[in-house]
Amino acid sequence: MRVTLRPRSGCLVLCLCLSVVTLLLQSLWVPLEMTRDDPAGSSPEDLGQRGLSFRSLALRLEALNTQVQRLSREKDGSKLTRNDLTLLLQSFRQDQQGLARLVEREMKRVSQRLDQLSHHHQHHHQAEAATPLVNRRSHTGSNEKCQVPVDPAYPVCAEKVEFLQAQWQSDPCYAFYGMDGTTCSVLTYLSQTEDFCPPRDGRNHSSLPWHQKPQAHTKKAEIRKSLLPLYEAISNNSSPAIKFIRSRVEKMSERWIQAGLRMKESSNNTVSTQMRVLLYPGALSGSVGQRFEAMVERGGPLGELVQWADLSACLTILGHNLIFSTSQHQLHSLIGAAPGRGSCPIQRPLNFDLIYTDYHGLAHLQGAMGLAFKHYQCRFRILDSFGTEPAFNFASYAHSHGYKTLWGSWDLQPLQYMTMFPHTPDNSFLGFVSEGTVRKGSELEPVSYKKDRIAMVYGKQDYMWQGKYEYVKVISEELETHATVYQPPGHTLHLPSFIRNHGLLTQEHFQQLLRKTKLFVGLGFPYEGPAPIEAIGMGCVFIQPRFDPPHSSANNDFYKGKPTTRQISSQHPYAEEFIGKPYVWTVDVTNKSDIREAVKAILRSEVKSFTPQEFTCVGMLKRVLGYITHQNFCSKSVPTWPPKSALRVHLAPLGQSCVSVCRRSSLVCEPALFHHLNTPAAFTRLGLSCASVLPELNHLFPSYSPWGRQCGLQQEPLLFSCAGSDPSYRRLCPCRSHLTG
Repeated sequence: MRVTLRPRSGCLVLCLCLSVVTLLLQSLWVPLEMTRDDPAGSSPEDLGQRGLSFRSLALRLEALNTQVQRLSREKDGSKLTRNDLTLLLQSFRQDQQGLARLVEREMKRVSQRLDQLSHHHQHHHQAEAATPLVNRRSHTGSNEKCQVPVDPAYPVCAEKVEFLQAQWQSDPCYAFYGMDGTTCSVLTYLSQTEDFCPPRDGRNHSSLPWHQKPQAHTKKAEIRKSLLPLYEAISNNSSPAIKFIRSRVEKMSERWIQAGLRMKESSNNTVSTQMRVLLYPGALSGSVGQRFEAMVERGGPLGELVQWADLSACLTILGHNLIFSTSQHQLHSLIGAAPGRGSCPIQRPLNFDLIYTDYHGLAHLQGAMGLAFKHYQCRFRILDSFGTEPAFNFASYAHSHGYKTLWGSWDLQPLQYMTMFPHTPDNSFLGFVSEGTVRKGSELEPVSYKKDRIAMVYGKQDYMWQGKYEYVKVISEELETHATVYQPPGHTLHLPSFIRNHGLLTQEHFQQLLRKTKLFVGLGFPYEGPAPIEAIGMGCVFIQPRFDPPHSSANNDFYKGKPTTRQISSQHPYAEEFIGKPYVWTVDVTNKSDIREAVKAILRSEVKSFTPQEFTCVGMLKRVLGYITHQNFCSKSVPTWPPKSALRVHLAPLGQSCVSVCRRSSLVCEPALFHHLNTPAAFTRLGLSCASVLPELNHLFPSYSPWGRQCGLQQEPLLFSCAGSDPSYRRLCPCRSHLTG
């Protein structure tokens, strides 16, 4: 049987052959002119050791072979029969064997040629023996003369050299950068690709290939009147998650465009530079992505996708250039990762001003960027629904003080984490846009929907209903109770008989049902999702369970291991605290009288739609514009935004956090202002007399301990934290005012 290759496959094989021939010529050919004009100092031993480059060549060919096999699987695997694929692979193996014989012949030929050169240059070697070592060129090979420099400015150079001499074959990226295990090649790598050893040949570390700054761009970002650039950015991906993102953006496109135009008209001329932005939701990539994608159409969590969709639309309207990727292989290409396992720096300067990703994507970036990860981490923004507090973020502190979890420990600026709701002021509140306000006219104009006596239960999977029968039964006595629970094929749902289940609905049909629904019923899970905000935006009242005691990482499996100490008082703390009655009712679900009274009060009330301004298109556009314009985590200077004039200093009572102290005064804690309080003068201005002033690594500092009148200053800026309290300390809190909603 013959295998007919399509033009694409033929091109692939041709490119492979040309690449192999080119590599052979580059690595093996010894030009005759060089035998006549080699500089003094090139000994036969130098030339004889060139054979070591064959190992490097082999590693490069191995990497190339792996890439070709992957491309073959991706492009053609689905279109060849099994027999065709077997014969094609057999043919490729024969080509490999032929290539190996060719390489062996070339090695013998080059060896003979080098023997001739050895005799030809013998007198040069004898003359060189009398030349001082300082005048010699760097050698490679077993007789190399390179010495490991001793320089106090590079204290770990010798240690790194020793490590790489033993481990350079552990990752093909080292051979890619020219390392062959010799001291000279290791020193060259450690001074020209990394910066652990002194620069060689008059270079400086500012010229490291991945340190060089790309050409500055000064084009201003202008409000766009179209989302076409975003559609183009996601056009190559047809996964269920991306389909959901595109569908949401298209449905809300007119609203985004109108919000952009309104913001432009009312703007105070705040203009930002046009940014090159990469959006990489790591949760949609690789094996994790496959599991996530499988859940999208079976009632799985969509809150993260809502946020990615709205962030994408927001950045596009604000005029920035986006690339959207869910492929780890494409990520490596976009950032210029060296082939291998990620031990080496990227090949070129990072050409993105901002990279929005999540915890999974952060791990992918670290695994591909090597030393460059730390250099560029100031450009990362992490979508983190539940928040990461500073005590969990600073790795050494988390490890030594019991805050180490599977998440956190990335040593980022805490404000680089971007949350779904404004529950963690140490992080940046990114948010999303409530679909409940999709209508003409002002986004904030209340609308009255004609409501039926219907309750809709918020819980799309069977397990969420466990232990909630009595709670839902009381509600069903007053309202016709509906649900949208996913039913797997051949699976029996264990829902109460009085529930009318619609199964999973499209977003459009679900919203049509919400417009007729009077009561949106929370079961206690999922926590802190976007659905209640959207239901309230469509005129529903949200009823939810109160948690007593509050849920936290100490007593709840879901929050266990999450990098936060928050105490969750209800299913949706934001709705409870910032919206409240008459839109949100929080009840004791074990008390039937409490439930019944709440339901009757809700039925007597007339509630119009309500959406907080921060969950509108204009609100999100203004917020993201502020972050892009003012947040610069690559600067070494102290933050200048918000300005010092916004600071309102509060001294917390013993055992209270700055989050609660500021909120009690209708303010918010602002971590970017902590540095104004981290001085002895700040204690004096508050009328506190310090017997001692000590800097310390403590996420509760700056603070005052009345026992011994000890004043503690923060030693590590990454540990400035609004969260956290202790009965022994009165914390100095930087509060600021904010626009309501």
